[in-house]
Amino acid sequence: MKATEIRKMNAEQLNEKLTGLKKDLFYLRMQHATNQLDNPLKIKETKRDIARVKTVLRELQASDKQ
Repeated sequence: MKATEIRKMNAEQLNEKLTGLKKDLFYLRMQHATNQLDNPLKIKETKRDIARVKTVLRELQASDKQ
């Protein structure tokens, strides 16, 4: 997911996306632990997507306070 796509979302959508990404990361870790994960790079990509969403959420919170 690209940052431009994330910036188009509102705070509610971002929170839903963050929840979904965290669930995905959990399932990816479970698959990795049981040697069922085909592409281990998906874990890294999901972590980065979580970081992007959190960054945009933080920017929205900072802009609301000013």
